[in-house]
Amino acid sequence: MNIITIIGARPQFIKAAAVSKAISDAAAAGMPIQERVLHTGQHYDYNMSDIFFRELGLADPAWHLGCKGTVEEMKCQILKTLEDETPDYILVYGDTNSTLAGALVAEQMQVPLIHIEAGLRSGDMTMPEERNRILTDRLSHWLFCPTEAAVRNLLREGITSGVRLVGDVMYDAALRFTPVAEQKSTILQDLGLSPKSFVLCTIHRAATADSPQRLLSIFNALRQSGRTIILPLHPRTKRTIEQHPELQLDKADDIRTIDPVSYFDMLMLEHSAQLILTDSGGIQKEAYFSHTPCITLRDETEWVETVEAGWNKLAGTDTDRILQALKEPFSMQPINEYGDGNSAQIIVDTILNEN
Repeated sequence: MNIITIIGARPQFIKAAAVSKAISDAAAAGMPIQERVLHTGQHYDYNMSDIFFRELGLADPAWHLGCKGTVEEMKCQILKTLEDETPDYILVYGDTNSTLAGALVAEQMQVPLIHIEAGLRSGDMTMPEERNRILTDRLSHWLFCPTEAAVRNLLREGITSGVRLVGDVMYDAALRFTPVAEQKSTILQDLGLSPKSFVLCTIHRAATADSPQRLLSIFNALRQSGRTIILPLHPRTKRTIEQHPELQLDKADDIRTIDPVSYFDMLMLEHSAQLILTDSGGIQKEAYFSHTPCITLRDETEWVETVEAGWNKLAGTDTDRILQALKEPFSMQPINEYGDGNSAQIIVDTILNEN
């Protein structure tokens, strides 16, 4: 069985680390399965891509396209690259442009599509990620869901064939790599930070990072929070700040901007923070994995269970709402949604048992 996996962004590298290991373990045990990876290049600099491959032990991609364009541009490049290939499956993760491009390629090549992290919905069709995941699910042969809510979303949309509840492969990765990060990361020492002495903030989604008004509203909340803020700057966010003088951060604001960090360093920052503020979907979950409360800088979330269990608050980008969320206590309850660390193995076993 020949699988071609298409990835291009940080969260996908983390998920692939779990699934690719399960595939290679199956192959080493004599199972008829092999995988090759195509990297679209959606995240393309060292801190957003190369270091993740190195840390996570991912094999070098068989193809690296260096494509940072639209879904259509990615699709055309992938089709050209794979024109002589005859995979049994194409596998994609999540909800990025690379995800949808891979799904459209699978449809055009008439290759069964595997979607890992299927069924997630925010209810906000203005988000490119929402459109990407809905279209990808419509094209998928296997839909591997991380939560019961994801399964219910698909059922409401009339999708039942190929739907499997498997747990969260990012949880697999967190369990595997957190002990390694604790041994290898020096980020706290490098930044002179003590555990629980700071708030971690990440901003990367286009709706937020491309909006000077929304960024200014968030920064005003951070300035007024009275907390030490560590803010790894995504290239998109950094570009907007550089283009708008009113967004420049003064040292007196107690907001420390740093370059994007590796997966191991991010795990340590997440584990060591008092609190996390983010517009990222994946980091909402990683916050829970780290037992760190989270405030989401959006009005909706795909990970509704994190809100229902009291680990996560939705504050949007309004200054007053963010400050209020910072003041209010969290009522945190366990979440029994993400599996027990063998989600990737369940996925691989399911695929193998079909053949």
